[in-house]
Amino acid sequence: MACNPVDQQLIDTFLDVLWMEKGLGQNTLDAYRRDLGAFADWSGRSGLLLIAVGGSDIQRYLAHRFQQGISARSAARQLSCLRGFYRYLLRENRIQGDPTALVENPKLGRPLPKSLTEADVEALLSQPNTEDVLGLRDRTMLEVLYATGLRVSELVGLTLHQVNLRQGVVRVFGKGGKERLVPMGEEALSWLERYIREARPLLLGVVQSDVMFPSNRARQMTRQTFWHSIKRYTKGAGIEKPLSPHTLRHAFATHLLNHGADLRVLQLLLGHSDLSTTQIYTHIASTRIKSLHAQHHPRG
Repeated sequence: MACNPVDQQLIDTFLDVLWMEKGLGQNTLDAYRRDLGAFADWSGRSGLLLIAVGGSDIQRYLAHRFQQGISARSAARQLSCLRGFYRYLLRENRIQGDPTALVENPKLGRPLPKSLTEADVEALLSQPNTEDVLGLRDRTMLEVLYATGLRVSELVGLTLHQVNLRQGVVRVFGKGGKERLVPMGEEALSWLERYIREARPLLLGVVQSDVMFPSNRARQMTRQTFWHSIKRYTKGAGIEKPLSPHTLRHAFATHLLNHGADLRVLQLLLGHSDLSTTQIYTHIASTRIKSLHAQHHPRG
C-alpha cells in the first residue's frame, strides 16, 4: 500500500529538516525514510493519518513488528525514529501531544562487537594477490582499514586530497560531517604509496578522478562491493567467525586496547561523539586480560 500523500509530505519535510539541521548522511536518511514509510503504511491500513496516531497505536505497531521477528535493537531504532518525527511535528504545532512520550524503549542487551584475533587479521590481509591490480588495491584497502579503524563508507569515499602521505595521516569526514585526523602507520602507508604508484593509474585509465580507491570501472566503489570482497577473502583465509562490515574496525579498536591504548584516544580515532560508545570495547579487552592472567599468573 502506497503512503498517503499527506503523510508522505510530512515525512519528506521532516527528512529535509534532518538533513539541514543535523547534516545526516544519505544512508541514515534512507533508513529513516524506510522506517517512517513502513509505519505510515501500517497506520494507513488502520485508517489513521500520522498526525492522528496515539501512543497505543505505536505500541500495537511495535508488537506487530515483534511478531514479524524483528530484534529488540531494530525496534528501538524504529521507535527512536518515530520519537524524532513526532517531536518535530509537536515543535511545528502540527500535533497537540507527543504519542511516543509514554512508550517505553525495548529492553536491550548490549552485544559485544565480533572481532578477529591478530592472527586472523594477518591471514585476511595476506589473501589478495598483490601482483594483480585489483588485488593490490584490495590489500591496500584492507591495510588502511585495519590501520585506521575507518568505517567502510569512509574508506570507499576517500579522495586523494584527504590523504597526506608526507605526514602519514588521513583526514576523515564521519557521521554528521565531523572531521578527524587519523594516523596510518608505516605498514599501511607503504602499501598506499605502492598502490598509488602502481595500481591506481591503471584502474583509472584516462578517467580524471579524485577517488582514492576506484572500482574496475573507474568509479567510486560501493560499500556493498567492498564488503563482498572482504567476505571472499575471509573465506579464503579460513575464518569462520560471523563477520560484519565493521569487523576490521572492531579489530582495530580491540587490538589497540589490548596493546595499551587510552580509551579517549581511541574515541577520537574512531570518531565516536560519546565515550560510552567506545567503552564497549573495554569488555573485549578485559576478557583478554583475564584470559592472559589465568594463563600466566602462578595462581591464575
